[in-house]
Amino acid sequence: MLRERPKNGKVYLIGAGPGHPKLITLRAIECIQDSDVLLYDHLANQKFLQYARKGCEIIYAGKTGVHHTLHQDEINQILIEKTREGRTVGRLKGGDPLLFGRGGEEAEELVKQGIEFEIVPGIPAATAAAAYAGIPLTHRNLSSTVAFVTGHEGSEKSGPSVDWAKLSTGVGTLVIYMGIGNLKENVLKIMAHGRSPKTPVALIRWATTPDQETLCGTLSDIYEKAQAADFKAPAIMIVGESVTLRDKLQWAERLPLFGKRIVLTREREQAGDFSEHLERFGAEIFYLPTIRIVPPESFEILDRAIDEFSSFHWAVFTSANAVRGFMDRLISRGRDARDLKGIRIITVGTATAQALLDKGIRTDLIPEEFRGEGVIRALKAEGDLHGAKILIPRAEKAREILPDTLRDEGAEVVVAPVYRNVPPEINPKDLQEILVKRKAHLIVFTSPSNVNNFMTSVEKEGLSGALQGIRIACIGPVTGNAARKQGLEVALEPESSTLSSLSDSILRLFGEPYNIEKKKED
Repeated sequence: MLRERPKNGKVYLIGAGPGHPKLITLRAIECIQDSDVLLYDHLANQKFLQYARKGCEIIYAGKTGVHHTLHQDEINQILIEKTREGRTVGRLKGGDPLLFGRGGEEAEELVKQGIEFEIVPGIPAATAAAAYAGIPLTHRNLSSTVAFVTGHEGSEKSGPSVDWAKLSTGVGTLVIYMGIGNLKENVLKIMAHGRSPKTPVALIRWATTPDQETLCGTLSDIYEKAQAADFKAPAIMIVGESVTLRDKLQWAERLPLFGKRIVLTREREQAGDFSEHLERFGAEIFYLPTIRIVPPESFEILDRAIDEFSSFHWAVFTSANAVRGFMDRLISRGRDARDLKGIRIITVGTATAQALLDKGIRTDLIPEEFRGEGVIRALKAEGDLHGAKILIPRAEKAREILPDTLRDEGAEVVVAPVYRNVPPEINPKDLQEILVKRKAHLIVFTSPSNVNNFMTSVEKEGLSGALQGIRIACIGPVTGNAARKQGLEVALEPESSTLSSLSDSILRLFGEPYNIEKKKED
């Protein structure tokens, strides 16, 4: 559907939510996808930039404390200039744009300039922080009122606008934004205006992300605790009796993978249920694909095999990629699953069997051991292989133990390449971000090619030392051996070479509850 552009363009003031990559609205994603230019803030998760259209101009407009990449008047000017060019601009803000997000000021400027705009609400940081810390902002037995307050008023104001005298005792729950820099002054004001020093307080930083930290205390001691823990912004402060429910209601920080950053060396589309399972248990997933699936240099062998289907006894699929490559070529030749009639099918692993089932075909046999050696044993158990004709659609380059051993058993084996693994260009900035800046906890490899291509990139950028302290997980012994040959210490290698077993092993590896004190010790 063609988009009709207003003559002067349009601005989306987009609330990106609290930071969790899935706590963003569908409308927000639609507006990001529709934008020609994106201005994003420090508190807007950079992962949302993946939704930007190809060729979209990306501009960082972040502010941290008193440090401004762009001042507000400069941001306003960019919005005006870009829309004057007839472009659609997405202004991506953390939380909700109208709750301490200066969205109202930017909208006023757009009205003054006669520029069309749309305000897209986001999940506010305050409500998200409270939810992920296990603190109800209201509770019928503890608090019936809540107030959102700034803890850092702009220096351009002629005088304070926060009426601490009324707020301190007149509201059940106080939620204070941007208050870490003025934490001592704010708690003293609240106590000076009548709130008990014993009132429970919680500080929550980087809420809903793996970097979330929650520190609890009272008005009388929270400042000292924050100093001791080196607790820094950005953070939300919650004051009120409902904070006491955290011990009972906290859930996010008790997830076994909470706070863990896990790198998957395969494409997002290939990760599927595996990555979703890890995220469900609290992990933050980084995708750093080290292989790209492309067609083989020639389909000649497969095409010949397709023409001779009736002569085959077995077809062996060792991966989901082999299934997809094979079926895509079969369909492109004007054939379909009916041509496999009479051929028994063996698949390595349940994921491969599912990929085949997705194409409407059931496997006849899944070996107990999910690698080539397991296939050999399973086929031999089915009877004498002498004279059997076996088709193996697979990667262009793969281990030869399977076809070689089957030939030794007297079988006629046709190895038909249906795809190639090629190393993609890995952005050095992505490596720096994941290995150095964010310091991943675990890197997951699912094939020898993953390992070798990853290490080639790491060594090229001189980042081998950054791998110190990062655990390595491999799907099985073949991949594990490739990692060891590269000098990596493998911390995790499940007995069963499946993604399901791998995810279960990762859960056991990190099966400890998170707490800020332990994090400080680490």
